[in-house]
Amino acid sequence: MGDFWNFDQTADLLSRGFVQNSLIALALLGLIGGLLGPMIVARQLSFAVHGASELSFTGAAAAMLAGISVNTGGVIGAVVAAAVFGFLGNRARERDSVIGVVMAFGLGLGVLFLHLHGRTGTGFALLTGQSASITDEGLRAVAITAAVVVVVLAVIYRPLLFASLDPRVAAASGVPMRTLSVVFAILVGLAAAQGVQIIGALLVMSLLITPAAAAARLSANPTVVLALSVLFAELAAVGGLILSLAPELPVSVLVTTISFVIYLLCRLFGLRARS
Repeated sequence: MGDFWNFDQTADLLSRGFVQNSLIALALLGLIGGLLGPMIVARQLSFAVHGASELSFTGAAAAMLAGISVNTGGVIGAVVAAAVFGFLGNRARERDSVIGVVMAFGLGLGVLFLHLHGRTGTGFALLTGQSASITDEGLRAVAITAAVVVVVLAVIYRPLLFASLDPRVAAASGVPMRTLSVVFAILVGLAAAQGVQIIGALLVMSLLITPAAAAARLSANPTVVLALSVLFAELAAVGGLILSLAPELPVSVLVTTISFVIYLLCRLFGLRARS
């Protein structure tokens, strides 16, 4: 445990360019996850996030085989999957089964692409993350995604919140439910694709869902939940990276652990507040 508190080693690593790239990228990913998370939870899209992240892995594997940018392939895979899920978003009874069917087929294709390419180590990195090797190009991709999410979410937030909290009344009031569903799903796909590059397809939900689920245990006010979700996501993302430096642990392990501990504490506090 002493390695966790080796401040000199941590400070030395934080002064290095590749670590600073990782820190900025994770902070941006925390912002994206914190902003999108409350709507994901409210719209019951947790399984869709998992599906989009897994199909981002498939897109990245296909890109490796085709010899193009892995990030581009991951984004295409996640966005296409998310758009399909969003198009089916109003059919709640069919949504989970469709996601399961498409995700299983997509993962099978991803395994095939990796086998044909012959680089299973890179495939493992896509599943568990590669935050220690974020390039300037990768950092730009995360920054562009964060800017798109912030701008689009600012435009659609109020009707999206209305549609999420009271879909029947929203539909009767003329809110474009299908369009909002597809647009939001695409934002989730973009976020999932960048999350796959940094913390891996298997762990994306630790920033896109867990912080928002924790925040929802403390308040029913959408504004408070949004602010807490961003705070919790940043604590998990940035804190996970900083704590992982000295003991040289995988960043994803600390990110998921911090996120889970925050959720448990918020759940406990929420139970006490209601009793």
